[in-house]
Amino acid sequence: MSHDRLAGMSLIVTGGASGIGRAAALQFATEGASVLVADRDVDGGKQTCDEILTSGGHAVFHRVDVTDEASVEAMVAASIDSFGRLSGAFNNAGVSEPTSAFEDTDLASWNDVLAIDLTGVFLCMKHEIAALKQTGGGAIVNTSSVAGLTAAPGRVAYTAAKHAILGITKYAAREHARNGIRANAICPGLIDTPGLRASMDEASFASLAERTVPGRIAQPSEIGDVAAWLLSSESSYVSGETIVVDYGGITR
Repeated sequence: MSHDRLAGMSLIVTGGASGIGRAAALQFATEGASVLVADRDVDGGKQTCDEILTSGGHAVFHRVDVTDEASVEAMVAASIDSFGRLSGAFNNAGVSEPTSAFEDTDLASWNDVLAIDLTGVFLCMKHEIAALKQTGGGAIVNTSSVAGLTAAPGRVAYTAAKHAILGITKYAAREHARNGIRANAICPGLIDTPGLRASMDEASFASLAERTVPGRIAQPSEIGDVAAWLLSSESSYVSGETIVVDYGGITR
């Protein structure tokens, strides 16, 4: 792996305040990119930027609501204003819903998850593609999930959104290939994020890790590294693809 494979690139990372988004932003900056860290969590987003700046990288924070088109449009404009152009983006912002049976799923919860996880990715892609077309192309990476390939038990909205992300990723890749724009999706499995840690006690976490094929749960940086590769010229002939980062899943 080249340590400067993203040198000279300007990238947007949504959901950059914590977890996979923070790890990816740090990875991109380490590899030479200038990063716009976008999130609705101002404190967390600024902390990510501070970590990048402290390590000698280049980053700015921009508060965004990915469900609001004007906010997304302003985010893309801020990236161009800050760094001169947009080279690519990692659309990673997402949420899930409380578990429930399909027939007990609350409509408000369904709408909230779809608004962030699917409409948010659509809006980001819409305005990122418009910007990338102006400067000869670039790369987009979207965060889906292994739930986009199978199902997340008790989470029908999350499952639906993550499946749909794969569809719009493939659509964009096909439509904009001759505009020099690549689009790919990552499907992470279990990742050691603050959200996962908060959802269970230490014993349950250890038990879950033991059930995985390698006996451990992935670190967010392992997703960030795959995203960096997909954004770089090392994957120049990879587009419309779904990359599963799950080490074979959980054994039963």
